[in-house]
Amino acid sequence: MGTDETSHGPLPGVPDDGSSTGGDACGCPDERGCGCENPAAAADGGVRPSNVDSEGNLTALTFTTPTEEKSQDVSEGHPNRRVQVPEGVDLDTPGYSIRREMNDIEEPDDKTWFMELDAAVIDADRCIQCGTCVAACPSDSIGIGEDGLPELVKMCTGCSLCWDFCPRGGLRYERQWKITGGEDNVTGAGDPITEFSAKVDEEWRENAQDGGLVTSVLLHLLEAGKIDGALIATESEDEPWKAESLLATTPRELVENAGSFYNQTMALGSLDVDQWREKLPEKDPEELSLALVGTPCEIEGIRALQDFEWDYASQEEGVRAIDYTIALMCTKNFNYHRLIGDQLQEKRGIDPESIGKMDVLHGNMIVYDREGETVLKEDIEEFHGAALKGCNECADFTGYCADLTVGSVGSSDEYSSVIVRTERGLEAWELTEPDLDYHDLEDRSAIGGLQSWDKKKAFESLQRPFDPDAPRFIEYTVHAERYGTELNPHEADH
Repeated sequence: MGTDETSHGPLPGVPDDGSSTGGDACGCPDERGCGCENPAAAADGGVRPSNVDSEGNLTALTFTTPTEEKSQDVSEGHPNRRVQVPEGVDLDTPGYSIRREMNDIEEPDDKTWFMELDAAVIDADRCIQCGTCVAACPSDSIGIGEDGLPELVKMCTGCSLCWDFCPRGGLRYERQWKITGGEDNVTGAGDPITEFSAKVDEEWRENAQDGGLVTSVLLHLLEAGKIDGALIATESEDEPWKAESLLATTPRELVENAGSFYNQTMALGSLDVDQWREKLPEKDPEELSLALVGTPCEIEGIRALQDFEWDYASQEEGVRAIDYTIALMCTKNFNYHRLIGDQLQEKRGIDPESIGKMDVLHGNMIVYDREGETVLKEDIEEFHGAALKGCNECADFTGYCADLTVGSVGSSDEYSSVIVRTERGLEAWELTEPDLDYHDLEDRSAIGGLQSWDKKKAFESLQRPFDPDAPRFIEYTVHAERYGTELNPHEADH
């Protein structure tokens, strides 16, 4: 800022006594503007501005460099401490109940807030980390916290969609099976079209899970131009064996990420195509065709979302782009920190960096090192404490809503079991089949037996009736009555 050389005369309230002796313009020899008791400086109630001389003329303006890495609080207390608060005044942030104190507008009975989903599912440790609530929110009010769980990132509008589509909340997932399947029970959930045991005879298969079927199907869909990419799991750059979502758009990305992780990626919370824009810069988002690989609950969620022509804000294009779904057979999934940190590293002394592959096979958790040697083989029940509690309520071991289901149960080692459920799934299979070593599914009873066991566990855990013919959505009040959840937690100042 330049110097203003125009004389304005003495400033009002500042005596022109010629007392300045050099140094600072306040008359103090200290050049820093010390704010001393000099009468000439304090005549107007404070220190003369540093760019005004004793005659009231403006001088060159200089800026003091701000102090770094120190609190700007001049008191001895904590920088956030409120000072001079009148006695009896509460300055804490008010709870949600203040809405009723501010107006007399009655809230609609059927309005459900994220806070209610939070109380009934997330705080109750029933969240299965599918990300459906993130995808469902039309105001982008729900994000993913550092703990991998959904959290409110801005004001909730009370639209109820996060509750409605949550597979552990308002979505009656068994009803979704029948809605997806249709009356003929072939175009979706229910009886499979066909079943195989198959494997890939490619070098990259040694890093894949079982027979490498999922990767092979995706490769063929991509190379045939049926899809522009696939939403799959990749390993976090920061935490070994922690799964994160990745939109794979090249064969190399698919092969490099072959294999399974045993924690959720919040896949449906990653459907905002803007975050993947640089991977498909020339593609119109409305024309995207994608495949989704996920657990059965994630497939239930995307199927339900696609059934309704509602605006899902930034997730809308991603929701509509999912044309192929592949479900991974799943009895339960795990919390990353409890499985990798507590169970493997702390309890069993296995360094996550040394793990080359993990598998759940024949009822055992198996861990291999980077040379392919088995370093752990234990009954999966020993890891029950690391499992997501909400998985206990799931009766969908084989992914009834998917186009294809892939897993290891029912096939011998190095083969994958493949269940083709839809016409679109059959199309994907027929593209892949020429490059596979396959035969009829070896052991249907093994899959049926585990499916029955899974349902039995779910029936024991569910606090509501299991009814495929009941309405698709469960009202929050009905759920709260069954599960003992507090009604209107937002009004209780949570």
